[in-house]
Amino acid sequence: MTKKELAVKSVQLLKKEYPDAICSLNYSDPFQLLIATRLSAQCTDARVNMVTPALFKEYPTAEKMANAELGRVEELIKTCGLYKTKAKDLIAIGKGITENFGGKVPGTIEELTTLSGVGRKTANLIVGDVFGKPAVVTDTHLIRIAGRIGLTKQKEPFKVEKELKAILPPEESNDFCHRTVLHGRAVCTARKAYCEKCVLKEICKKVNVK
Repeated sequence: MTKKELAVKSVQLLKKEYPDAICSLNYSDPFQLLIATRLSAQCTDARVNMVTPALFKEYPTAEKMANAELGRVEELIKTCGLYKTKAKDLIAIGKGITENFGGKVPGTIEELTTLSGVGRKTANLIVGDVFGKPAVVTDTHLIRIAGRIGLTKQKEPFKVEKELKAILPPEESNDFCHRTVLHGRAVCTARKAYCEKCVLKEICKKVNVK
């Protein structure tokens, strides 16, 4: 089986197991998703979803965030961890969008990564979920599972992204990433792979991972 064939098979198996491939962050527009994703660094999505309603009530737009008071943003997001750095980034993101992109979240990875605290992982999520473009969100679950399946031997996120973009069906790549997160949380965890109930066990190269 070639890597492209393996990728297609992986997509099919995960789609059957997890038909609803959606982001677990709550948001109502592109700006909110971008902010929520920045907050999710080293923090659970569940915690972010608890914090963002109050944050978005006060700062619903990039322009409002750009003019926010740093201490107030810190107060609102404190339980997300790394809140001082994140608060500075949120305000800077608001300013960047307002000053450079007319108040609207840009739609390319190159533009998004000019914003403070926004790396390729976040940028891929935005272009995939918001703009419907092929995207590979290289979070730890994806890197781990793609390695165990045999789709890549790389560990560095950008190299994984590049390799998977070359073999995944473009129209399925973004949903595949969401499904690997679900699978990584439920079955193929970092501490232990529950191989006996894994939908990917027939193609996994490390089916006996303990």
